[in-house]
Amino acid sequence: MDNPFENTKATIKKVSEIIKLEPWITKILLNPEKEITVSFPVKMDNGEIKQFQGFRVQHNSSRGPYKGGLRFHWNVDLDEIRALATWMSIKTAVVDLPLGGGKGGVICNPKEMSKQELENMTRAFTRAIALNIGPDKDIPAPDVYTNAEVMSWIVDEFSKINNKEILGVVTGKPLNKGGSLGRDTATAKGALYVLKEAVKDLKDKKVAIQGFGNAGYHFAKFLFEEGCKIIAVSDSKGSAYDEQGLDPEELMNYKKENGSVKGFKDECNILELDCDILAPAALENSITKDNVDKIKTKVIVELANGPITPEADKVLFDKGIIVLPDVLVNAGGVTVSCYEWQQNLANEKWSLEEVDNKLEKTMRENSIKVFEIAKEFNVDNRLAAYILAIKRLSEKYRN
Repeated sequence: MDNPFENTKATIKKVSEIIKLEPWITKILLNPEKEITVSFPVKMDNGEIKQFQGFRVQHNSSRGPYKGGLRFHWNVDLDEIRALATWMSIKTAVVDLPLGGGKGGVICNPKEMSKQELENMTRAFTRAIALNIGPDKDIPAPDVYTNAEVMSWIVDEFSKINNKEILGVVTGKPLNKGGSLGRDTATAKGALYVLKEAVKDLKDKKVAIQGFGNAGYHFAKFLFEEGCKIIAVSDSKGSAYDEQGLDPEELMNYKKENGSVKGFKDECNILELDCDILAPAALENSITKDNVDKIKTKVIVELANGPITPEADKVLFDKGIIVLPDVLVNAGGVTVSCYEWQQNLANEKWSLEEVDNKLEKTMRENSIKVFEIAKEFNVDNRLAAYILAIKRLSEKYRN
């Protein structure tokens, strides 16, 4: 398995050479500023006291407080969290937000825990890292197996510790607890705006989407509304394929009833389909040197983090397949998270229209910058996005 942190560091080193970055700044960007590992006890439903381990990696704060998700997963490990924290620093800089990058996780299996156990664990983890987070320090958000409810537990626990309500400690909260309108569709909508800058006419384009969670579903829905043909969708249990096109809402209703899209239509190997647009929206390392030769799309939209390995990236670039990279494509989520944080700090509530207009402007303007840099340096869009981000990050160290 590729080491995502080593992959990320390799990209930073490559960009540093391209833009002739001072070696001391490169070193800063290669190393997280702070890594927090905590071990904490949690009372389970059967009365047993179980010990959990959690992490928070704070990569870079030169542009503002650390920002990044919190995942509850059995495979959480420090290298993965380091990579994701570094990506967040790049991502927030690509779209020019006043934030840095961080990421966290707890090793656990939420599927085997009751709601009460999850709440107890979340609160215990919050207490363990309370001194290291806050609206002006580090602002976690939902990620794999965490959601708005988990964020509300963190707000509640953090507010108790500080004897006052502090809504801005996390983003991705429920609307009635300081959440922002537009947050649930932000990742998909941001991706749509990036795609629209790359492909001017989306009508009748054939689309395949790997991963049918929140981002994958909303992206399918937005593209369907733009006149695209969603020819295939897959989730962790199977796939659904129809050359004539699928209706994302019908498919989601089927998935809710049956637990998967499998059985809705024919099965397919989603990554190998002949299509105009392929959107990997599942987990890391989906497209590797082993399957890259079978990719038959024109454009890849990286809704997931790190779905393409560096070796595969090079092959795709040489084949002339346009890759719209994760650090740009899925930055809509953190952009609206930033808006949520700004609303909390100012004690404001923005309308959905206001959030959408700001998001569209941010995503389109920075997409254009990335595509211009790609042409200027004759590099792929991922390297171009990193060049833009690293230039913005390095400015903070020279001043």
